[in-house]
This record gives sequence, C-alpha cells and structure tokens, in this order.
Amino acid sequence: MVNPKLKDELNDQLCNAVLQLKTVEECYQFFEDICTISELKAMSQRLEVAKMLQKRYTYDEIVSRTGASTATISRVKRCLNYGADGYNLVFERLNQEQPEEIK
Repeated sequence: MVNPKLKDELNDQLCNAVLQLKTVEECYQFFEDICTISELKAMSQRLEVAKMLQKRYTYDEIVSRTGASTATISRVKRCLNYGADGYNLVFERLNQEQPEEIK
C-alpha cells in the first residue's frame, strides 16, 4: 500500500517517467539528469544495504562493504520490516530475471 502522504500528481509523474525507461543505459541517462551524484549513490547504497540485510549480513559487514552509516542501515531495515514492500518486490523480480550465479 502506498503511503498517502507520498501520493500526489508530481510523484505520479515521476513514477510514470521511470516506467518509461527500457534499458540500464536509459536509466543512467535519466538519473544523471534528475539526481545529483550523491543522491544516486545514496539510493544505490540503500539498495545494496537492503540486499545484504535480507542475506543476514551483520551491521559491521554492511558498514565495511558499503560505507553506509548504522543509521542508514537501521532505516533500511525498518523499511524491510514495516515498509511498503518495495524492496521485496524489486528483489523478487530481479531474482526471476537473473541466473543464480549473478545474484
């Protein structure tokens, strides 16, 4: 379920824009234009933190590998446990697309 505080016309427009992207190269082009490098790296870092949390890595291992703060790790963990299941949705779909050795 989508948080009603997020649901508005501008966020709908952003989500629909992302859905128009068809390749990784197109994603790079779009995100380079719409985000700062720091914003993009922060989102990428959170995704990796979520993946590592699902695989039961410790906070110390996650900090060492990603450089994420423990506050970021806690925030991502809270989303995994109590969020909108967006991470889980993406991971399920990625797992369906990728052969086992890539995961």
